[in-house]
Order: sequence, then structure tokens, then C-alpha cells
Amino acid sequence: MRYIDEYRDGALARAIAVTIAREAVPDRRYQFMEFCGGHTHAISRYGIEDLLPANIQMVHGPGCPVCVLPVGRIDDAIRMAMRPEVTLCTYADLLRVPASGDTSLLKARAAGADIRMVYSTLDAIRLAEAEPDREVVFFAIGFETTTPPTAIAIRQARKKRLTNFSVFCNHVLTPPAIRAILDSPEVPGLGRVRVDGFVGPAHVSTVIGTLPYDSVAAEFEKPVVIAGFEPLDVVQAILMLVRQMNEGRHDVENQYIRAVTAQGNLIAQREIAEIFEVRASFEWRGLGELPASALRFRESYADLDAERRFVIETIPAADNPACECATILRGLKKPAQCKLFGTLCSPETPMGPCMVSPEGACAAHWTYGRFRDKAKIDAEKAIA
Repeated sequence: MRYIDEYRDGALARAIAVTIAREAVPDRRYQFMEFCGGHTHAISRYGIEDLLPANIQMVHGPGCPVCVLPVGRIDDAIRMAMRPEVTLCTYADLLRVPASGDTSLLKARAAGADIRMVYSTLDAIRLAEAEPDREVVFFAIGFETTTPPTAIAIRQARKKRLTNFSVFCNHVLTPPAIRAILDSPEVPGLGRVRVDGFVGPAHVSTVIGTLPYDSVAAEFEKPVVIAGFEPLDVVQAILMLVRQMNEGRHDVENQYIRAVTAQGNLIAQREIAEIFEVRASFEWRGLGELPASALRFRESYADLDAERRFVIETIPAADNPACECATILRGLKKPAQCKLFGTLCSPETPMGPCMVSPEGACAAHWTYGRFRDKAKIDAEKAIA
């Protein structure tokens, strides 16, 4: 299959890995964060870490939109869904994410809430048209990648004059999260995550382009390489990061030239800017309150804002204290270092969102790496 098989050539991947091992300075340590959960799954699925020399370590980042959504916002959605007049529409991976009080959207549905799984924003629009007596709320989450479809749905609702449709907006922004990772304080007992460079997100960058990363790379002097999701994309991006470090550079480079441009998708950006504006701050699981890191409705579209329609005031809620999702999202721990991983926490009985979401690091390790030798984890601890 064109543009798939070419990027999964095992022999070529091993050849690039040999080049990486040859160019990596033996007495130097390289620690790169793959921001996106899609890259985490690619690294686990194709065993990319096994191809790398011991002095190159990959760190999982917070690029899983379901994972970074705080408990309080899921509680908000459940409270909305429990209203007798509301039909809440959401994507499948949100249904099983644990909320407060040992509940979830799935459990709320079992208790009688009208919560329906949809495949797209336009499914929610069609539902609002078909059931005009119901208040249909779309639970919108995601980074810049999924924001344009939400904007399209809002435009459709306005065009169709749907008065029973609204959106609970939880769209978040990538560059502020990268900045927060680099500028984060030390965590007692865990220290501070070391990041020498980033494998930048692919899908997000098709929308925003490469330019928004320039200021982060320059300010923190960390290289960023935007990469596709195939194994050859990832190993080539790692080689590019190694070369930048060796040469003392901190540029934004684009490995994913077949899909990403410097300017990004200007049409999608205009759609987003027409409807949304940046929030003053927003809470992220694992990262806390981050300034200018999420979107909200502009005043001209306030009638379609579920937060205003239902007067939502988020009540902060703590994560399960035994769950390590927050530290995993910050790159301070790996999934197998969580005491719950593979015991109390599994895809059948998830204790945190990182095991629920298809982009979660714990789900990736469970699916592709749970049988790996514990000695590898011990070796990583020794290097750290």
C-alpha cells in the first residue's frame, strides 16, 4: 500500500538505527520526549526502543487528549447528562474514563443518563435534528487536530438554526503544554523530567504547521522534529534530533514533509479562529492549571456554549491517589513503574485514562510491551 509499506521497511529501519548508534556520542546521554500518544504506540508496536543504543531514551509525553482531561471536567459532563432533558454525545474512549466517586460516563448511562456514542460531530448534529425535544450536547475534546470538526458542527448548527444543540468545549493546545513540560518545577521525590528534544506531533502539525514551535525551541534551546507515525518516520526523527544535539542546534525541523507545512492548514485555522478564542487558563491532568492552553467560545457563538447554557462551574476533583497517570503524562514515570499496571489496572478494569484511551501510554505498553523483561526497566533506572 503506497505510503504505508514504504515506511514499515524493517531492514531500512535497522539501517537507520545503526546510523543512530554510530552518530550518538558514547559518553553522552540523549533523552527525547515523543509528545503524541500516536508516537508512543508506534514506538511500542514496532519495538523502536529496542533498536536504539542504551544512551538514547524515549520519554512519554502528555499528547493524549482523553488522558489530560481532568476528573472535574468528566464530572461536569456526567452532571449534565443526568439532567432529564439532556442527551450527551461523546466518543467511545471517553465512556470508560474513571470520574469521581467510582463512576464514569458508562456507569452514568447504566444509571439512566442519556449518553450516546458518536463517530463524528455531525452525528450529534443529525441527532439534534431528529430529536428536537432533546437538548443535545456534544462533549468536545482533543488538540488542534479535532477542533476543526467541532467548528464545522457549530457552523452547521447555526446554519440549520438548531436551538437544541450545544457543545461542551474541552479543546486544548499543544505548544503551551510543551512549554509547561520544559518549564515545570521539580516534583518532590521524583525530580524534574529531563527533555533534550521533542518528537513533535504529526496530526496537530498538519493543522497548525511548524511555526508555532519556533518560539519554544528558541527560548528553551531544545530541538523539535515533527514526525509521522510510521516506524521509519520515528527513527528518522530520532536521528535528526541526535544530529541537532551533536551540532549544538535547537531548530524546528519537519520530517513529515508529505503532510506538514510551515504554515499548516490555513482554512482550518480560520474556522477555529472564527468560533473560538483562547481561555485564560485550563486545568490539565498531570500538568495543573496552564495559562492560555485551551479554547472557549467567542461571544458571538455563546448561544451554542453548553457551559453557559447549563451554567457549568467545574468542581476540582482529585485523581485516584494510587494511579500514576499524572506522573506518566509528565514523563516522570513509565507505565510499568506504576504499581497498578497489569494488576488492578488493565484494559478491562482501567484505573486511569492512560489505560483507557487508544492513545494512552499504559494502553500502548499493555498491548505491545507488557511481557518485556523487568531487567530493562531496572536498566533504565540505573541510567537515570
